[in-house]
Amino acid sequence: MSSPQERLVAQLARIKELSGHSLRALARESGLSSSSLSRYLTGRLVPPWEAVVALCRVVGRDPRPLRAVWAEAADAGAAPAPRRNDLPADLFDFTGREEESALVEGLLRTAGAVAVDGMGGVGKTSLAVHVAHRLAPGYPDGGLYLDLRGFTPGQEPLDPQAALGRLLGALEVTHPPAGTAERAALWRSELSRRRALVVLDNAVDAEQVRPLLPGAGKSAVLVTSRHRMVSLDGVPPVSLEPLADGAAARLFGRAAGLTEDAGHAEEAGVGQVLRQCGGLPLALRMAGARLRHRPGWTVAVLAERLRDNAGRFDAVFGMSLQQLDAAQRRMFRLLGVLPGADFDAPAAGALADLPPGQVGAVLEELVDAHLIQELTPGRYRMHDLIRQYATDLAADEEPQADAALRRVLNHYLAQAAAHDRQLPSPHRPEPAPGDPVRAMAWFDLEYVNLVACFDAAVRLGADEVVAELPQALRVWFFRHRGTDDQARLLEAAAAAAARLGRDQQRAGLLAELGYARAAAGRLAEALSAYELAERSGPDDDDLAAGLALRIGLVRRDLGDLEAAQAHFRRAGELFEKIGRPAGRSQALAFDGWVTLRLGRPGAAVKLARVSVALADGPARITGLVTLGVALAGQEPVESLRTLHDALRLAEQHDLQHHQAWCHNYLGVALRITGSIDQALEHHRRAFELLEPLAEAQLEIDCLHTFAETCRVAGRHDEALELLDRTIALARELGRPHDEKLARAARKTVRAGG
Repeated sequence: MSSPQERLVAQLARIKELSGHSLRALARESGLSSSSLSRYLTGRLVPPWEAVVALCRVVGRDPRPLRAVWAEAADAGAAPAPRRNDLPADLFDFTGREEESALVEGLLRTAGAVAVDGMGGVGKTSLAVHVAHRLAPGYPDGGLYLDLRGFTPGQEPLDPQAALGRLLGALEVTHPPAGTAERAALWRSELSRRRALVVLDNAVDAEQVRPLLPGAGKSAVLVTSRHRMVSLDGVPPVSLEPLADGAAARLFGRAAGLTEDAGHAEEAGVGQVLRQCGGLPLALRMAGARLRHRPGWTVAVLAERLRDNAGRFDAVFGMSLQQLDAAQRRMFRLLGVLPGADFDAPAAGALADLPPGQVGAVLEELVDAHLIQELTPGRYRMHDLIRQYATDLAADEEPQADAALRRVLNHYLAQAAAHDRQLPSPHRPEPAPGDPVRAMAWFDLEYVNLVACFDAAVRLGADEVVAELPQALRVWFFRHRGTDDQARLLEAAAAAAARLGRDQQRAGLLAELGYARAAAGRLAEALSAYELAERSGPDDDDLAAGLALRIGLVRRDLGDLEAAQAHFRRAGELFEKIGRPAGRSQALAFDGWVTLRLGRPGAAVKLARVSVALADGPARITGLVTLGVALAGQEPVESLRTLHDALRLAEQHDLQHHQAWCHNYLGVALRITGSIDQALEHHRRAFELLEPLAEAQLEIDCLHTFAETCRVAGRHDEALELLDRTIALARELGRPHDEKLARAARKTVRAGG
């Protein structure tokens, strides 16, 4: 008996069939995002009831009969993922701001957006986080938080493209499109069916924020910045001024642990402290913490000490430092040179060269002094103003700051390498003992810090770290199909390996760079990287074999079939020499593919059969697809059976890329055997699977074949639309061979062929 989720998926599939639309068109008509609709149709996510109603409305169907099966599917545990909450902890001593809080809350409810501005230290982030926690029950799809690094010392503001990548990643969109405009459209689409609250903290200007704003829907966004965002249409500004004396006195009293009577008794001293702190919550908390740690002091003594210092912030920060011992002050200074957004105790220990048993106590003292914040248990960060103060102190008082930075860079490199070894990869026989899920979660948590460490290593000239860190990120990059940073990191790493005289390592890094560019569809750039790696003369036959295989794939996609075949055969020889049957299987399969394109199907079948016999598990997929396509014109029954075997393997191992590939060539085989309607359905399914992957290389392949099936089916308008998309994508990626093929096919369609 089928499960409630399976029955719901069947009903949704029936709606799609009745609509006659592609996935993209149905998503557009129903107001859903394509990636969400794909997850609904594959059973990976139970849609909200509003989405079911929207789909029924497209086909004129009454949704009420589906209510029971939808409720059963949700109750069966297949409901949407748990509520995400990235918000930092709310401050226990948040004081005042009642009027501003009410205004911000009201604007979020009515306008769905608000931008809070004010000077550094005035409490913008604290207010935003406080309001977000208060409103959390009204946003069941979660609270997202992103630091845009607008005014973070030593770091560039996060550009909109990278910011959108991280926001989409928070919504589990792991393969976002490359362009900023495309990402912004997908971000708006993903939020349109959610009710989430997004906090965009520390923005540098309106241009950084504009692409990150939600569109239609029930989600809301709360922006903070030191600049007033008057040019953001539809985002009302709320300016924060320093706290009035009454609220400032209450906050100082709470931070200092003063009773109400004690505060009144020392009213004159309190007034002097308030003037020194300028009504800034950050300074008030730190001054209060200083007094709390000196029970023998009066408020008047604190005020006198503050007056003796030159500047307002230096006075407060310097006073907080005076309550610390030498080890704690040194830790504070060194945190000013620490790369990244946040940190944990092991990173701080490496920075200050302290044993694990001492680090926790040192960090707790810094938290108590309000010099660092503990965001979640064991994760810390510094306010930008305090970080700048620490950085300035380190420059003046820490002659060994570079040595400390090198220690923390080596710490992150060692941690990344250790977690990478726990992840399954074709590059190692088997992973090291450990939990691969936790290892991948560590990379997700530390990724921003790892990139910041890499950039710091480049500035410092730490070539060992520069050359090795991207290799430790290899599996993470592959799982995420790369990121905006991958090519940049690999280019710098290859240059560092060259400076170190490590030709073998440089060749490997260039090979990874070529793979990243090929996956993005940039074949000329990929070939350039591969050939540069090959010219490095790698001594490792395994690397040489992999390079030959990858160059063959690029040559194939550029239309140079004879050169591609020569590289595949060279790869096969090398894999056989080093005893890698899985590698040889891949080389034989691709050799068979090219042989088929060269018009020798009988020879292609023989190569594909040997490929399948050599491989196990999912490594058989390439050979099976090649065999299935080669048999389509000779043995249709075996052809379809073989392609379905490949698809089952891809589904069993949750290989979405391979699933799309299998569906595409099932469409080709069914077209050859005359089953046009089934062929079209498999092509559409391939594109549904491709939608969230943003894989340009495979998309171009699928566009070519889908267009040909539409032509054979007499659907000429649809074929022309697909070919126009192929031409546009080929032009964007610099692929003249694909553009030439698409233009020739377009002429055939327009001629009615």
